[in-house]
Amino acid sequence: MTMLRALRRLDDALVPRGSVRRVLLDARTAMNFEMMAPVLQALSRDDRITFACTASEEPHRIDEIYRLAPPHLPRVHPRRAALTKWDACLSSDFVWATLPRGARRVQMFHGVAGKYNFDAPTDGMRGWDRFFFVNSRRLNNFIRSGVLDADSGAARLVGMPKVDCLVDGSLKREQVLTAHGLDPAQPTILYAPTWSPASSLNRMGAEVIQALLQRPYNLLVKLHDRSFDPRPEYSGGIDWASRLSALLPADRALLVRAPNITPYLAAADVMVTDHSSAGFEYLLLDRPLVRIDLPELLRLANVHP
Repeated sequence: MTMLRALRRLDDALVPRGSVRRVLLDARTAMNFEMMAPVLQALSRDDRITFACTASEEPHRIDEIYRLAPPHLPRVHPRRAALTKWDACLSSDFVWATLPRGARRVQMFHGVAGKYNFDAPTDGMRGWDRFFFVNSRRLNNFIRSGVLDADSGAARLVGMPKVDCLVDGSLKREQVLTAHGLDPAQPTILYAPTWSPASSLNRMGAEVIQALLQRPYNLLVKLHDRSFDPRPEYSGGIDWASRLSALLPADRALLVRAPNITPYLAAADVMVTDHSSAGFEYLLLDRPLVRIDLPELLRLANVHP
């Protein structure tokens, strides 16, 4: 570690950092990018900052992951990113790009459901320079878990920029539904399960959808990005896009493929989920939420008590 610091000091002496700051975004899924997109949008107006993006874990999927990113945002292979000097690296997941020339690492998280040790990590977190905490509970859990000191300057309580649009009036229910050919005069139900072999989608998803379709309502079905991943550990090896599209009548139902769920939260009069972060986000709208209780899902997802 001492040798690495010495090499970085030499690198800084030979190649000083310029007046324009270079920020790298690193994501595993399109949803991860959507969490960071408001930061990109806000800071892109500052000509002292430039952005690029990478997919350090699955570089072959970079175009898919950043398919809704601005087309001018440079896509950088992880090998090239490793050779480049960055001022900061921003992530909303526990991915760790190899950046030997150094960068301030910023963790934004990507949900509030407390799954997969996000609420009480046990190790591997002290390498981050900043944590943009979504809420004070997660911040306090980090402190109680011992991975963050109570007086650490790394913690910032910033909320979740992605969901600001749910409370600032910028999303209109009628406009979202009309844009998809759905009648805004009809009540609208949103079914949005999480991904997991034990999720309601894998256990009873088709039955839930068929039951909801028996009512004369609009139905939005929004799956997690990972549920469209053909690998068994994510989707159970099921082609959910084909299976569910065959069930949904085009005149009053929609299978949502967009990675950002917020417009569909705004459009829904009631939401049905299991243990998805989106369910907690929906509470901002103060509308009815139906939760399918699946104890095995909570166990497999390692949900914090």
